[in-house]
Amino acid sequence: MVVSIKNNKNIFQNDSAIELPINIVVMLVVGMVALAALIAIIPPPTKNMSVNIDESGIQGSALQSGNTIIVDATTAVNSFILEVNITATDPDGNPVRDANVFLRGLGGVATNTTDIDGKAVLITDSAQVKLGANQNEGTMDITITANGFYDYDKTDAVMIVKTK
Repeated sequence: MVVSIKNNKNIFQNDSAIELPINIVVMLVVGMVALAALIAIIPPPTKNMSVNIDESGIQGSALQSGNTIIVDATTAVNSFILEVNITATDPDGNPVRDANVFLRGLGGVATNTTDIDGKAVLITDSAQVKLGANQNEGTMDITITANGFYDYDKTDAVMIVKTK
């Protein structure tokens, strides 16, 4: 079957086919400028957060100031519940409210939100925190996120030490 094309000169002289790629390029450039303008108006976090561990300890016993929790040998091999009290402030000393606080490690996890005074009480869910049989110490990490602040990540923020 032979197909003959009549007026083949007219096929390549039609300029309407070039308009589509030009329109696509123009729309792409306008879209990128609009996206850049939207990204530019999003306020970046501009403040660092200061976090202090006020008290920590095993729930039900007297809490000690600071970030080190001393447990005896019999408690350490069993699971226990930890309680950690923290305060989050901005560089001017003002409390950071509604910040999400996460404590995790040694098989346990605790989450809470800071109150109007920038304070949060973290209590691990059930008795999951445990030091291994040959483990004399362990640590837990704290992560705090809040709008308008850089995320606060502290590895080894809480230390659990087994007495011999």
